[in-house]
Amino acid sequence: MDIRPILSTLLRHKTAAALIVVEIALSCAIICNALFLIGNRVERISLHSGIADNELVRIQITGIGEDENAAALTRADMTALRGLPGVKAAVATNQVPFSNSSWNTSVNLQPDQPRPTAGLTMYMGDEHFLPTFGPTLVEGRNFNADEIQEWDVIDAPGADLAPPAVIITRKAAEKLFPGGSALGKQVYISRDKPTPVIGVVDHLIRPSDQGGPAEKEFSMILPVRLPYTVGNNIMLRTTPERRAEVLAAAKEVLKANSPNRIILEDNTKTVAELRQEYYQADRAMVWLLVAVCIALLVVTALGIVGLASFWVQQRTKQIGVRRALGATRGQILRYFQVENFLLATVGIVIGMVMAYAINQLLMGRYELPRLPLAYLPIGALALWFLGQLAVYGPARRAAMVPPAVATRSV
Repeated sequence: MDIRPILSTLLRHKTAAALIVVEIALSCAIICNALFLIGNRVERISLHSGIADNELVRIQITGIGEDENAAALTRADMTALRGLPGVKAAVATNQVPFSNSSWNTSVNLQPDQPRPTAGLTMYMGDEHFLPTFGPTLVEGRNFNADEIQEWDVIDAPGADLAPPAVIITRKAAEKLFPGGSALGKQVYISRDKPTPVIGVVDHLIRPSDQGGPAEKEFSMILPVRLPYTVGNNIMLRTTPERRAEVLAAAKEVLKANSPNRIILEDNTKTVAELRQEYYQADRAMVWLLVAVCIALLVVTALGIVGLASFWVQQRTKQIGVRRALGATRGQILRYFQVENFLLATVGIVIGMVMAYAINQLLMGRYELPRLPLAYLPIGALALWFLGQLAVYGPARRAAMVPPAVATRSV
């Protein structure tokens, strides 16, 4: 099709054409960035935690005043809890994923290193930690019973004990020992004494967003048996359908073992519920951005329909003349579709530049990652399709204009 008549017509209606181009450009810029943000949020919500989310329940408990027998009482608690029907494993630990409270420390490869090699979050627990939380060992082994340190010993005044072993995540291993296996290597964890890496797990996320997405799995597990007064978390693993039953029975056991403790009911729930609450704001943001995208597409489509209808009305005589000179209905239909395609293309090109500029602004102010180029053609295809769909109705009405219209007008 010869596009010179189309360009000539658009040049005679610069203002109307410019309005459509600006509308499409703004929609393209906003939709590309909105789709990118939606993708980021969905990726964050869907992140594999590395633990058995749907099989874990958490009990948070605290004492009334100081408890000098906390360690012995915790051992009695754990023995009783592991004997409950439906309980696969149980452990007392200092922190839990999706809780926004984390213990972190620096890890070095040399004792006198001026700058740390990595900052890792440190989970603590005995040999029951891995069976309870469920991360998969990809190298090495679990802790042996003789490697477990008592919290009271390592926390005693003057104690300077390095952990006898550590299990780290694959991401942490890649950071500490890039290009090689971490198994058997030594690290320095806030001490000038080395600690050997005895195991590597595939995934175990941090309890909080510290370090950003790049450090989301910078985690390690230290072999420490904790009393209930440190971290206050008791984790139980069961089957998904028995979580409520196990949680209720476990609370009764803890109350029976010692009445001088308080179960924090607001924080005592399944890990699936913790995860649901942790990503609540992200899900709300996804739905908000989806609504914004839909609203923008609807407004853009209405703008195209309105302008195309106006032009059809303004050019009824011209269309009738073309029909009288032999133009078919298909040629009239294609004329308006090509006209819309040209306007949409100019708007999309400008919109892509604007999308990149908006992303640069968001990167500088909110530390967002760079907009992948793949999102630009997605936005372009959506707007091209929308333009053709919106212009089809007015273009079809134009194609139905009979040649007699021109005859009556001449």
